[in-house]
Amino acid sequence: MKESFVNRIFDAHKACDKCPTSDKIEHLFQTLLGLLFPSFSSEPVEQIDQLKTGFERLQVEMADLLSHQKDLDSKHVAHEFFEFIPKLYDQLLLDIEATYSGDPAARSRDEVVRSYPGFYAIAAYRVSHMLLLLNVEKIPRAITELAHSKTGIDIHPAAHIGEHFCIDHGTGVVIGETTIIGNHVKIYQGVTLGALSVDKAQSQVKRHPTIEDHVIIYAGATILGGETIIGESSVIGGNVWLTKSVPPNSKIYYQVGLQNSRESTKPSISQK
Repeated sequence: MKESFVNRIFDAHKACDKCPTSDKIEHLFQTLLGLLFPSFSSEPVEQIDQLKTGFERLQVEMADLLSHQKDLDSKHVAHEFFEFIPKLYDQLLLDIEATYSGDPAARSRDEVVRSYPGFYAIAAYRVSHMLLLLNVEKIPRAITELAHSKTGIDIHPAAHIGEHFCIDHGTGVVIGETTIIGNHVKIYQGVTLGALSVDKAQSQVKRHPTIEDHVIIYAGATILGGETIIGESSVIGGNVWLTKSVPPNSKIYYQVGLQNSRESTKPSISQK
């Protein structure tokens, strides 16, 4: 192997001497979930002092992870993040309730926390989104990609997602960077909220759809485009492909029929 190539790689290693490892990022996220939810933890705490110490240690661990970013006051950002933890916890309780109340198969809220991939992916998103708002680089995407690898649910940390959010089953879900999702939204497996174009020149414009409050999107639906708005209280049926907005209280589905002796499908829109 040529020495010039080895030198190039060595320079990259030197430039990244404080890059947090994937293992450390995963440990941070998993430990945080374990502190917030005893059913997720391998060792629930038995005394309140243990809980206080756990949060304090995790804050120090976060500050250390953030120290690689030279333009960031890592201790201040870690402090700000942990000040946000009570709000984060309340958000996650609403997400748990959305899944528990919306899935007849869910036997308990603890089961949602311990076993449901949708909750894990949403929790990763909410942690990552807050870190992104605090101008943290690299780590937010690393956390959501950790959830992606475990659940098959890909949520960009920059997406804006409201309260009481439910992803049922989840595998194959994609939620793009500029997606806006309102409150009380439920989506099923295989849903894509994506962009019409992947042109790099459009990286600073809204490329992904807006989903208003109380919308249900069934399995396999694809909704594309930054100007596409799904009106509140609408239902988007399975395998629907949408690139245009629909008004509130709509039902969008495919109607199967016969045309020219061949089976065909066409989109159908109805008002509730």
